[in-house]
Amino acid sequence: MSPTKLRRWSWIHKWSSLVCTVFMLLLCLTGLPLIYHHEIGHLLGTDVEAPALPAAMAANPPRGNIDAVLASAQALYPAKIPMYMSQEADEPAIWNVTLGDHPNDEHYKPIAVDARTTQVITEPAFEGGVFMSTMFRLHVDLFAGLYGKLFLGFMGLLLIVAVVSGVVLYAPFMRKLDFGSVRQERSKVIKWLDLHNLLGIVTLVWVFVVGATGMVNTWADLLLKYWQATEVAEMLKPYEGQPPVKQTASIHDAILRAEAAEPGMKVGFVAFPGTPFSSSHHYGIFMRGDEAFSSRLYKPVLIDAATGEITDRRELPWYLTALLLSQPLHFGDYGGQPMKLLWALLDIGTMIVLGSGLYLWFKRGRAAKKTVKEARAAAHDAPALARSTEAS
Repeated sequence: MSPTKLRRWSWIHKWSSLVCTVFMLLLCLTGLPLIYHHEIGHLLGTDVEAPALPAAMAANPPRGNIDAVLASAQALYPAKIPMYMSQEADEPAIWNVTLGDHPNDEHYKPIAVDARTTQVITEPAFEGGVFMSTMFRLHVDLFAGLYGKLFLGFMGLLLIVAVVSGVVLYAPFMRKLDFGSVRQERSKVIKWLDLHNLLGIVTLVWVFVVGATGMVNTWADLLLKYWQATEVAEMLKPYEGQPPVKQTASIHDAILRAEAAEPGMKVGFVAFPGTPFSSSHHYGIFMRGDEAFSSRLYKPVLIDAATGEITDRRELPWYLTALLLSQPLHFGDYGGQPMKLLWALLDIGTMIVLGSGLYLWFKRGRAAKKTVKEARAAAHDAPALARSTEAS
């Protein structure tokens, strides 16, 4: 590589890294507890668990009527309306019911209901309690909503640029050394440079995947709005001009119809009329696969909320499929404890890479200032030294 190209790539790597490093460190720090959010929730007592059933029922647990599940939740807040119902893939014994004052209420009430007995279990702490809620919001949008998400998406793009430019610079550098060499006999700065390069290569693929999927996740709101304005609008054309539904059909029967229409799939979540994932005339029943990875992929089934009949069902567009696929890759929570441990170790390794990069920049900056200072001092002393030499 020519010196000009090397300087150009070095400038790209330096500034793309410096601009995004602080925010990437924040994302790594907040992302670490999110990997173990279930375990932390269990320790803090904020994770909801289904109560044990009597031995006679536990062998063949019943499936409670879903209308009764909803009625139990609404009995706590009769003035509120249902917004969503969902079931976690790893906890099918619990229905998570969300109630609000209106379909887009941001101050909703989450209620956990036993899916077998239809009895209320508890009102879970919002997003897993104060600690996990803070970690989640910092990681997702910096408490700045859509603008915070898009900003972090831009930081993710800079991270990818830093990774690519780092690889370009690392290739000619390593021609002089064996792979993975850390020159212990050299100065502290050189040792940290070698460690920075080594860990950078070890975490390379993970950082690229997590950075790219994180960037895609920041576009979720925009992609959802585009889907609503295109495909959803097309599905709802027959209902244009009709008044909102006043008397809704049984949600239990609606779910049974959706399950019959999509054999081999399970209910992921239900969106009630008026919410962003449905319309003012429909239940949006989102079916998912029953395996670790396919459980993140949804297929929407629209059901007329007045009649309970299916009106449309179709695969999600490619861009929403890409979004849903990016989420388990980003959080690493679909492969059990071994994958969580791997994600945690790589996260810590990335923090060391980012921190060492800041350290090297700071030390080089101080060294450069020292060199300039010494050069200026030498230039200042040069005339006097010349006169002294002539006099002698």
